[in-house]
Amino acid sequence: MGGSWGYGPGVSSTSTRHGCGSSGVHFKPWGMSPFAGMPATELRDRWVPADAVWQRSLDRIRNQVGDIASATETLRVLEEELRSRLAGAPPRGLDLVRHAGGRLEASHGAAPVGALAAAAGVSGNHLATQFKSHVGVTPKRVARIYRFARLILSVDALNPADWAELAHTAGYFDQAHFSREFKDFTGHTPTQYLALRRRYPAEQGFPPDSGPMPAD
Repeated sequence: MGGSWGYGPGVSSTSTRHGCGSSGVHFKPWGMSPFAGMPATELRDRWVPADAVWQRSLDRIRNQVGDIASATETLRVLEEELRSRLAGAPPRGLDLVRHAGGRLEASHGAAPVGALAAAAGVSGNHLATQFKSHVGVTPKRVARIYRFARLILSVDALNPADWAELAHTAGYFDQAHFSREFKDFTGHTPTQYLALRRRYPAEQGFPPDSGPMPAD
């Protein structure tokens, strides 16, 4: 049984392999912080062997699960391990990040970061430092991710796309800005992206929820 951690700018996960399958947990951007035991910047944009983060815990999970356990049993053991790590106080700054991140999520990235910092009674630099520690990126980057996620989830690849209308609804009010963001996140122009979506359609029911972030 092996395992890995993935920590991208916006989502984080941990997974374990058992037999020919795998099981994993999908966190909110700040959700893995209590469990990783290190700054999120050290894991950002990397696949890290679980042994490097959870040496003792992984050994314990291996002993409980074995090589022939079902995905359901693996998830139960993994959930128990995660719950056992929540007994202590949350890491410093996590409540601030959770609150500000929740505001960004609810507003699809539209909430001004400066206003969030002011409302919390902290400086913008302090908020950015806490986000980098617990999420791996700044709150402005998180806002960009939520805004773009709103756009991309509104695209219906089976029908013509009114990019100007989709961009306006998602909060992009400048065509040049929208084009830069789209290329930055996807590596393609909107036209190229839509062609790829049509060439390689997603499975029915995907994405499985209303956004890239798991529910509370």
